[in-house]
Amino acid sequence: MELPASTFQPELRRSLESLSPLDSYFWCGTPRRERIGTSSRLDLPVWKFPRGISASANPPHCISEVVDFEPRGFGEKGRIHFVGVGGSGLSALAMLALKQGYMVSGSDIAWSSYMDALKEAGASLFVGHSERNLHWNGEISSFPQAVVVSSAIPPENVEVLIAQSRGVPVYKRGAWLGKITKDYNLIAVSGSHGKSTTASMLAYVLKAMGDDLTAVIGAQVPQFSGGNVIYGDSHNFVLEADEYDGCFLGLLPHVAIVTNLDWEHVDIYQDKEAVKEIFRKFLERVRTDGHLIVYGDKHGQSLGAFSMLNHPIEVSDTPNYVKSLSDQLCANRYNITTFGMSSYNNWQASSVSPNSHGGCDYQLCHNGHPVTVISLQIPGDHNVLNSLAVIAALNALFGDDRQIYESIDKVKSHLNNFKGISRRFEYIGKIHGCCIFDDYAHHPTEVRCVLQAARRIFPLEEILVVFQPHTYSRLAALMSEFASAFREADQVIVTEVYSARETNVWNISGEDLAMLVASPTCDFIPRLENVISELVNMVSENRQRQLVILTLGAGDITLVGRKVLRELEQKFNQESSLQFL
Repeated sequence: MELPASTFQPELRRSLESLSPLDSYFWCGTPRRERIGTSSRLDLPVWKFPRGISASANPPHCISEVVDFEPRGFGEKGRIHFVGVGGSGLSALAMLALKQGYMVSGSDIAWSSYMDALKEAGASLFVGHSERNLHWNGEISSFPQAVVVSSAIPPENVEVLIAQSRGVPVYKRGAWLGKITKDYNLIAVSGSHGKSTTASMLAYVLKAMGDDLTAVIGAQVPQFSGGNVIYGDSHNFVLEADEYDGCFLGLLPHVAIVTNLDWEHVDIYQDKEAVKEIFRKFLERVRTDGHLIVYGDKHGQSLGAFSMLNHPIEVSDTPNYVKSLSDQLCANRYNITTFGMSSYNNWQASSVSPNSHGGCDYQLCHNGHPVTVISLQIPGDHNVLNSLAVIAALNALFGDDRQIYESIDKVKSHLNNFKGISRRFEYIGKIHGCCIFDDYAHHPTEVRCVLQAARRIFPLEEILVVFQPHTYSRLAALMSEFASAFREADQVIVTEVYSARETNVWNISGEDLAMLVASPTCDFIPRLENVISELVNMVSENRQRQLVILTLGAGDITLVGRKVLRELEQKFNQESSLQFL
């Protein structure tokens, strides 16, 4: 499906087909545009942009992307200012800077939970964007040594313009990541789904095995004292490497993991082919004699190594498969290891089954030979695949097969102790017969995966999904895929769209999706407060009903489960108190 030109956010429109790592990720100049069609939905023009040209209109400034530039004062641990600090990505970088001994300031248009931890750690934070945010303690002459901006910040942001006028270097997140990781042994975890879990699982296992590593994750990890950051003294750096806005093209990883490929960021990439192309460019960034860990199944819910090949290959056995991948993907410049459920992968999971901890057990095989049984606390085949990527990465880091075999008992113990990350099938609570979970799933593939995991754990219970679509562009592009993603549920409630950074140029709503869901029963309740009331009444009317409530989405739907639980507890406590009067 082609998306209309209005799909692409003004600050994010660019030609990713030809983007090189040192290209400016913000734009310069006035674009030439070629009309290639119209949107099938609203008859809006669809544009294709030529090499290196973005779709914005002649902005006043550009943001520098020269990765090897050294900001002044860095040897003396100066101050770094983060614009858009309330998001998961930039807040993690701000926290890392604090742990490294820098002074940190930052701003965002609204306060977020990520900013609570930063403030407690000593950052100076502001709501709203203003020139005065750049000054330290109100001193007009005090400017930061560098400014780092999130992908959502436009070049005309007042803090960006003032910093540039004062000669302060301004970095996009991708360039900053390239700068702070260039002297490390970088393990970059990429992929459309599963990045956060895989990166945090790998960092957790390495830390548990005695590696004093550094890690930056795009989600909160309850088992990390730093939330989503670890700061250590070793040479290893585990990074969640995001394809959004081509952010990972500034990296030079020693080990790269690609969990899967999917058309996830529809406001950036026009189709799956564009996604494949950006990942091919990422693979070019892996260091010579480095290592690529890649999902290798030919058939699965998401795309893997097969989809990045220019020429199809026949799968016969592991050595020939991996050699063919190496020939096409990197011209044998670095090592490739595959993982998946199929027997032709280097690392394979077979005989997957639920366990008593709510997770999965599986037989781990290496090059067709059984190794051991792995037991996870976290559910779902997708997390089995995530753990395989971790095992393959550990093998790459250890350097030989014998060492991973000798350490496998410790590895399997640490994998078993990993409890997952926030908002990934997160248990909220239970009251009477009702269990409540929350998950970040906001893409059809993710919805299917989490529902399959839920059904495996709760084969007989009634599963009620409350789904909040995230962004109009994603809903418009993937409407039919969403409509068929809820089949493992017994009932679905769809809310109004969480717009995030978008305006509704498609004139669509959550109701359009609710009407398309043929099975199971689906209702449209636009407002979250009404959803909460509906759920409280539903549980109150039949307290022994064996019900699993699962809230899904990347927006403020995450608040619903806790509010429902709290209101139910208050309601039942009041009723109990009245009985004793």
